[in-house]
Amino acid sequence: MNKKLIIGLPTLLMVLLMSCEKKYQSPGHYENDLFADEHQEGKAYIMNKDECFDGSELVIASSEVKLADSSKGRGKSFFLYKVKSGKVLKTVRDSTVEMPMLFLSQYKLKIKSSDSMYVYLKKLEGYRFLKKDRNLNYQWLKAAPVYTVKADK
Repeated sequence: MNKKLIIGLPTLLMVLLMSCEKKYQSPGHYENDLFADEHQEGKAYIMNKDECFDGSELVIASSEVKLADSSKGRGKSFFLYKVKSGKVLKTVRDSTVEMPMLFLSQYKLKIKSSDSMYVYLKKLEGYRFLKKDRNLNYQWLKAAPVYTVKADK
């Protein structure tokens, strides 16, 4: 009896200690999400036309915008677009804009070849070797979609 008690008591004590749930050790128990109603996973913010126009340093209305080059599959992907001609609607930095011009975009734009569109640009940040090699000065305004000019009229 004494031998069973010596072996059984520590075993019983170990089983009891292992089975007890310690709520203070589980982080999910005390987790309180302060921004639960602000989570929007998978939804990107899209600017409207007025926000795009205000946030841009250069706005061009053009029907001659084409994909000139891309780095897709060669590291961080970016796309170079060429504007052959267009009407400058807003400029902050330059008094004149030379056409044709190139601009960079972080993502592929959904351009319809038959429609005239607004091109919302800001000063190019980074890409210094590409800037020097290709004479790039502008990049597409982040969160700006492609707006057609015909939809405005």
